[in-house]
Formats: sequence, C-alpha cells, structure tokens
Amino acid sequence: MPDPTASKRWTLIAATVGSSIVFLDSTIVPVALPRIGEELPATFLGTLEGQSYVYYGYLLSLSALLILAGALADFYGRRRLFVVGLVGFGATSALCGLAPNMETLVVARLLQGAAGAVLVPGSLALITATFEGPEQGRAFGIWAGASAATTIAGPIAGGALVAYVSWRAAFLVNLPLVVGALWATVVHVAESRDQEATGRFDWWGAFLVAVAVGGLTLGPIRGQAEQWQDPIAYASLVVGAAAAIAFPFAMRRSSHPLVPLELFRSRNFNVTNVSTLVIYGALYVMGQFTALFIIGILGYNEIGYAIATVPASVFLALLSTRFGALADRFGPRLFMTVGPAVMGASLLWLARTPADSEPWRFALGNPSSYAPPGDFWVDLMPPFAVFGVGLAIMVAPLTTALMRSVPVRHSGVASAFNNAVSRVGPQLAGALLFIAITVSFYAALGDRLPGQDPAALRQEVSPLNPVPAGTPRAVAGAAIEASTEAFHLAMFASALLCFTGAAINAWGIRNPAPEPEAPSSKAVVPCPQAPPVETPHSPVG
Repeated sequence: MPDPTASKRWTLIAATVGSSIVFLDSTIVPVALPRIGEELPATFLGTLEGQSYVYYGYLLSLSALLILAGALADFYGRRRLFVVGLVGFGATSALCGLAPNMETLVVARLLQGAAGAVLVPGSLALITATFEGPEQGRAFGIWAGASAATTIAGPIAGGALVAYVSWRAAFLVNLPLVVGALWATVVHVAESRDQEATGRFDWWGAFLVAVAVGGLTLGPIRGQAEQWQDPIAYASLVVGAAAAIAFPFAMRRSSHPLVPLELFRSRNFNVTNVSTLVIYGALYVMGQFTALFIIGILGYNEIGYAIATVPASVFLALLSTRFGALADRFGPRLFMTVGPAVMGASLLWLARTPADSEPWRFALGNPSSYAPPGDFWVDLMPPFAVFGVGLAIMVAPLTTALMRSVPVRHSGVASAFNNAVSRVGPQLAGALLFIAITVSFYAALGDRLPGQDPAALRQEVSPLNPVPAGTPRAVAGAAIEASTEAFHLAMFASALLCFTGAAINAWGIRNPAPEPEAPSSKAVVPCPQAPPVETPHSPVG
C-alpha cells in the first residue's frame, strides 16, 4: 500500500526541483553569455544579437506560455503535464549544451522556455493538490525558499561552471536534476486534475493570453535593448495591450474559458496579483541595477557581488519554511505587509551607498591600482541581508494567500496567472526605470560638464556601466557621480514600489477564517485519463 508520508515528501521534492531549475536557468545563463559569444559561431545572427536572443528568447516563451500551461495541467492532468515539462526541459537543456552554432542555441532556448512554462505552475498545483492545513503552508515555504534561493545563487553557480568547466555546463547541469525529479514524479506523485473540466479546451483564449503576455514582455525587453529607438518595441506593447483588453471579453463569451472569471471574484486573488505586479517589479529592478552599479561603478568583480548577495540566499533558505508555517497559523496578511516594508527599508539603505570617484580618476588605464570605494560591510552586505529577510517573510505567505484564494481544481491556472503577472510586472517596471535613470544620468552629466556636446557624451559613457579606459578624467568623474545619482533614483523608486505593495496587502488581504477540523475533503482524485501509479510511493513566482 502506498505510504502517504513518502508520497508527500517526494511530491514536494519533485515540485521544488522542477520549478527551481527553471528559475536557475534564468539567472545562471546570463553569466555564460560572454563566453558563448566568444566560442559559438553564428551564421545568420550577429554575436551580440545572438546573445540577446539566447537570454530573452527563453524569458519570452516562458512568460507567454505560462497561463496556457497551467490551464492544460488542470484540464488534462497535473502529473501528466509535469512529466511532459520535465522531459521537454531535459531534452532542450541537452540541445542547448550541445548546440553547434548560435542559431541552434537560440531555437533550443525558445523551446526550453516553453518547457519551463509547464513546470512552474505545475509544481505549485501539485503541492496544492497534495497538501492541506499546516503542512501546505510549510510546503509552500520550502518551495518558495528553494525557488528564490536558486534564483539568487544562479550567478554564483554560473560563474563557477563557466570559469572551471565550460559554458555548456551551464545547460548540462540541468540533466541530473531533471532525471531525479522525473523519477520522483513517475514513481511517487499521484495524478490530479479539474474534475469539472469538460468540453473542448479554450484554444482561442490560449492564443489571446499568449499574445497579451508575450507582447507586454517583448515590448519592454526590445525597448531597453534598442534604447527605445525600435518600432517593434512599441508595436509589441500595443498588440499585447489590445490582446489583454480583449481577453476578459473572450472569457465572458466562452462556455469553457481558459481562465474562469470566477477566480476574479476572490478578493485575495485580485489583491495578491496586484501586489505581485508592483513588488516583483521592485525585485527585478533591485537585482538588475545593483549588479550594474556594484560591478560597473563601485568596481567590485562578480565574486564580490556574489558574496554581497549570499546572506539573502541564506535567509531565504532558513526562514521561508518558518514564515510559511506562521502564515498558515496566523494568516498571510501581516507577513505580506511586513515583508515588502522590510524590503523597501533595505532599498533605502542601498540608496545611501556613496561612490568616491577619486580612485577612478587615478586608476584609469591602470585597473590594478583601483581600490573599491565605500564600505563593503556597511554599504552592501547588510542591506542585502535585510532584503533577504523581507523576501523570506513575504514569499511563502504570498504563495499561501494566492493558492488558498481559489478552488483546488483551478490551482494550475491560478498559479500560472500569478507567475505571468510576476513576469510582466518586472519588465514594465524595468523599462520605466530604465528610461528614468537614463534621463537622470545624462541630465546630471550635462550639469557637471557644461559646454560638452551631449551627443558626444552619449558615445563616450552610459549609465551604470564602467568608464572606458582613456576617457578624460573630468568626464570619468562626472559619469561616476551621475551614475550614482541614477542608481539612488532606481533604489528610491524600487522602495516606493515595495511600500506600495505593503500598503495594498495591508488594505486588501483578508485572513481566512479558521476551518473546523473535519475529515479531509481535498484528497487527490485519480484522473481517469492518466495511467495509474504503478508503485508505492520546493520560490518566487
């Protein structure tokens, strides 16, 4: 007879590993891009263009197909789709690692993102269908902590693999993880699905939502890459917005809508998604611009940046499960309010980081003489640690609030919808902040260098990037000071987003009423469309 405890344990392991490799791949690969550009031949694509497609192609297909994948999991079976996702992710990871040229790698990355879209919502749906009560809160905590920790640890792992093995190892490292998760899923995970799902699958709704999420993701990506000089970026935003507006009307007319409109009758579901939009926007901006500032302006190398982020990973790993259990006991509202507020406070701390441009003036042309300015142990590591604590306080309770705000039968599509929001929000926030800091940088540069040709300055230096060797000292010093001001602006804006998210959660989230103890009514229902389990038997989105 199957052991329920072992089944739950292996389900959690499979779900956590399955989602973690998706998050890991979005952060581990960027570190390998320079080496890929050096070693991989490109026939039709230029090197820089190919590198951009390798990174953004994955994010684009992943984002665009999340909701479709979550709906398919609810409709056809969560275990079945999770297995498909694991097999697809393993096969495409191997293809990426063995790619003979840049074009093959780009295609493989697009397919890998599509497979990843199946795994992320599927993992949460499996946990929701398997656990309940306090166990569910702890499971969400483990999932959220592992997923978030792998996201932060990705650059460290990527740097080590690229430096000591090969850029191909950044992809091939997925294979043993996929094999382990696949074994656990096939042997120990029970099937579940939406038992009320009947009729035809809503492919028209799937098309609309893919266009909406894809367009709203591609637009900001393309805009930032092309300095908002490319009409494709604006066209993508317009098409994505039009599809997003048409989507609810299509759902209202459909007899079997892809995203049931009843989900939006849940206050907690709506509030959680709105707060996800702004908080994950802040999270993305913080990660993107702190890396640029610390490496490009303060002068630390990648290892120094990785060391600064270690406390955040440690706190996520140690505290997420605890806060998931506490949210299950006391309700998620307090933690979803305090967590973003703590994150916002840490960003204000980062916004006071100084940049002494004097060492740069004497180090130009002689990088070995440069000593990083500021105090690493005061200006960098403590705020990263505080940010990690705030993230740990928030992530698991947010997941708990989301997944408990909808019926279990819709857990796949609900998780996918929230994950799509967490992808679109960061891109939009990043695009707006990119414009703001660029304007701030060149305005500050012009104030410090009156009489200089603005067009010439744009050719010489750019915000938050290292000053090229040979740059005149006056320009170099002004560029560093202007970049510091631009970075402070980005941190203030990110802190404002975090505080806004905290206020939204404090006002909008409702703690669920305590449930009377009763026999479980949420047992996993075997899916008649899937083969039975033959043998007995972890975040952020």
